[in-house]
Parts: sequence; structure tokens; C-alpha cells
Amino acid sequence: MLFNKSLSKFVSKFTSMIKAENISKQFNGLAVLKNVSLSIDKGEIVAIVGASGAGKTTLLQILGTLDAPEKEHHVRLIINETDVLNLKDQQLATFRNKNLGFIFQFHQLLPEFNAIENVCIPAFIAGKSKTEAEKEAKELLDYLGLSHRIHHFPSELSGGEQQRVAVARALINKPAVIFADEPSGNLDTNSAENLHELFFKLRDNFGQTFVIVTHNEELADLADRKLVMSDGKFVI
Repeated sequence: MLFNKSLSKFVSKFTSMIKAENISKQFNGLAVLKNVSLSIDKGEIVAIVGASGAGKTTLLQILGTLDAPEKEHHVRLIINETDVLNLKDQQLATFRNKNLGFIFQFHQLLPEFNAIENVCIPAFIAGKSKTEAEKEAKELLDYLGLSHRIHHFPSELSGGEQQRVAVARALINKPAVIFADEPSGNLDTNSAENLHELFFKLRDNFGQTFVIVTHNEELADLADRKLVMSDGKFVI
């Protein structure tokens, strides 16, 4: 069974999954994020939009623990009840692997591995056996309509199929939060619409939280909440 399907029935829209306070970031003296604070509930789909250079991707990387905020007074980042800024490097890597999933505009599949092998990678990192990892990967790929493509390499898959493999890889460890950076930006219209529908299906079935950076206004308007960034902060 991929996930406990009963979870979504009990997800409280008033239970915080992410709590960020006073997130700032500078690059070469340039302030990219300026004391950004936000709270995201369990099971919520949040879209972050704004012009290029507004700080959207930088914020997503910090929320996803791929980058760190400036060490300023009162900065906090709580994810799934864990204060991630107080974790040591190995602890943070373990937390990220078990709790967070990532989907990027360019799927980032490894070309030398086929679909099921790409999906299994985070499970192997988490210490799962080959038998367990492959079983769960097959279930996910079947759920995503790719059971007939599990032994195909990325170069043999369409753009939409590659992105669905990337989604399966993001889901393999049953993460609490999925971070997506322009997930449909490299897809044709039909594939993009299918991917957007998939996000909501996953949330409705499994109660996962999604944080999506996108320029796609249709996707942003479908989200539970749309946050607009400009010049390193949210526009109220």
C-alpha cells in the first residue's frame, strides 16, 4: 500500500506543517530575501508566484533545507514539528531524505539509470532493501500510469513521463512535504495540466503538503493559497 489513505480524512487544516520566521538571504551583499515569514498547514497546497528575481526559488530552497538563511536573531524554521536550523549536517540530511520530496522543472533523472532505478535512489539512501524499494517504486509507477515504462531510460520517455518518474522519486519515502520548483515549466500544455491534476489527487488521497513555485497562473489559481513575492518579500 503506497500510503495510509485514511490519513487525508484526519488532516487538520489548522495544524502547521511549516513555520518560518524572519527568513533572510544575501548574495554578494544583495538582499534576496528580506525577513520573510509564513506558515503552511498540513495538507495545504501553496503556490508562490512573482517575477523572476523576486526570491521565490531561494525561499523554496531554504524551506526545503537545501540552503540556509542568514543567521539572524529570531530566525526560525520548523518543519513537521522539527527545528531544522538546529540540526547538524548528517541529521539534516536524514531529515530531508525521510520528510521532504523535491520536483524540479528539469526532472534531474540520472540518464544511466532506468525509471525504476531512478525512483529507488532515495529509498536506498534511506536504508531500504532492494526488494522493498523496488516493490514500492513499482507501486508508485503503476499509480502514475507508468507500469509499462519502468525499464525505460529517461531518453526513451516523453517529457511528461520523465516528470512523472520524478514525482514517483519524490514520493518513494512518503514525505510529509513536496517542494516543486516550476514543475510544469518544461512541459507541453496537456502534460502540464495532467501534472497539476496529479498534485491535487495526491493531496486529496494522501494528505501531503505541497509548496510550489510557479509562473503558471492557472496552477497558482487552483492552489489553496497563492502568495505573491516581490523584491524579496511577500506582497500583502
